[in-house]
Amino acid sequence: MASSLILATISIPWIGAILVWLVGDRRAQWQHGLAAVASVLAAGASILLLLPSNWGSSDTVTLSLPFGPFIGDLTFVADSLGVYLAAIATIIGSLTVIFSAGYMTGAAQLGRYYSLVLIFIGSMCGLVLSGNLLFLFLFWEATAFCSYALISFHNDDPKAVAAGIKALIITQFGGAGLLIGIIVAAAYLPDLQVSTLISSTGAIPAAALGVVAFGFLLAAVAKSAQVPLYVWLPDAMEAPTPISALIHAATMVNAGVYLLARFYPAFEGVAGWALAVLIIGLLSALLAALLATTCNDLKRVLAYSTVSQLGYMVAGVGMGAILESQFYLFSHAIFKALLFLSAGAIIHELGTRDMRQMGGLWRRMPQVAIPFLLGAAALAGLPFFNGFWSKEILLETAFEKYTLSAYPLLVLGAGITAFYAARMFWMVFLNKPAMEPAHGKAQVSPFMTVPLAILAVGVTFAWLLAEPFAAWMKATLPYHAQFLMQGRSIEDLISTHTALSVSTLIVLSVTVIGLLLGKRSADKADTTGSDTSFARGIERAGALFDDSARAVAIVTRSSAALLQKSQTGRLNWNIAGIVLGMIALLLIVLQGIL
Repeated sequence: MASSLILATISIPWIGAILVWLVGDRRAQWQHGLAAVASVLAAGASILLLLPSNWGSSDTVTLSLPFGPFIGDLTFVADSLGVYLAAIATIIGSLTVIFSAGYMTGAAQLGRYYSLVLIFIGSMCGLVLSGNLLFLFLFWEATAFCSYALISFHNDDPKAVAAGIKALIITQFGGAGLLIGIIVAAAYLPDLQVSTLISSTGAIPAAALGVVAFGFLLAAVAKSAQVPLYVWLPDAMEAPTPISALIHAATMVNAGVYLLARFYPAFEGVAGWALAVLIIGLLSALLAALLATTCNDLKRVLAYSTVSQLGYMVAGVGMGAILESQFYLFSHAIFKALLFLSAGAIIHELGTRDMRQMGGLWRRMPQVAIPFLLGAAALAGLPFFNGFWSKEILLETAFEKYTLSAYPLLVLGAGITAFYAARMFWMVFLNKPAMEPAHGKAQVSPFMTVPLAILAVGVTFAWLLAEPFAAWMKATLPYHAQFLMQGRSIEDLISTHTALSVSTLIVLSVTVIGLLLGKRSADKADTTGSDTSFARGIERAGALFDDSARAVAIVTRSSAALLQKSQTGRLNWNIAGIVLGMIALLLIVLQGIL
């Protein structure tokens, strides 16, 4: 049963992509319908995988397909770490597809749009369910290609094309790190199974294991847009807004956090690795949150917020708080999808992303304002939405283990998050309208409002899944057992004690201060924007990373121009060079294995 469900979860979106493409753009309604049906069926299959009867352990192969002696078997594992991420990708992906039926009405090249979205969803499911390192890498690269193609979907817009290329180049640094790590590990392991790497790290020399660990970390930093490789994510806002929700909440950026969590038992003993993960997460959480406070582009605020919230998850992995980090990821996927899709409805109605040109939308768009408010409350960590519980669990762990180091920084980040969440909501919905308000309420398509309503329910009640989520992870992740809550129970954390704990009172106090300051900042906002020296300093700090990325692009382009001279223009010589290079690489790998 589980093996059939895994195949369905991955293959149904791909089959749907082919059908949508074959139908053709002249039948837009068919394309909308086929894409929705395919995504909903995939979501149904992933939900069935959540049933206890389909649970598998991380060292138990659920489905195996032979691919020869060198590559080994293409295996899939239905454990909690993979299945719940597949469920996130398909469920939120299906809501994004349904939302697109209203958002993309009348848009050109729908076949390309929906095909890429469905391939993206299927590739993400393959990535998190794969038990083979090589195929994990192939699915990893498939998501990178889909993100590039969707970010630059409006290929007549130079900014969109540039953003797509930027995302592709930066994430390929991560792809290179992952590939190097896999090749080095393969030289010492009997096969390419994920469970073999996790359980047999003693077979890999310390220096080689360090290369593998930091190669995987580079992959995660690029994919999950962490400092210093976060700069592609804000520019990815040139994509259609449903794609922003898909990338930021359901698929691409979650892959890096998943990679760190999956291989944490293998790498936590590598000198400096866990500390590096923690520092990167803290820097990302703080820097991106500060950048969000000075930004007036609604989608870019949410993009910086994504980088910051991912920083909390990465920091959680660095602390060894695997369950806390993954539950945070689960909660974030719901409320960030809600915020992005709500932003999409606003932008679709107003035709602008500039928050200074908004205001007064509470009465005009109540069907969007209420879900957005719930999402913003969850983002800020207000009781008793899902963001509150997931943040409290993580910060409670930080309070106990890193009281005078990581914890104060994470609490500061929580206050800044509340600041920009309040500022954003106030500027969009409650400030005096910057434009002449239209008569009556806005008519938002039901295809948009239904996904918003479903996500709003999730934001309100998803925290109730914390206890079964913890039990499931303990039952299916034997290699992670010692890192799951570390002797504590989830019931102790999600209880009256937690609600009244010292950590919770500190965080809520800082959050309230952040909300008040954010509201005050929104009151002072005008069409000239913020011109304080503090804001300019934050913007300059962010620009340094963009400048660094630009410098890397220049070096890459110059190197490519030099390598271009090696191209003879004769196909036979080019093929011979490629074949010889592959033979040399295979000999090196085989020498290490034998």
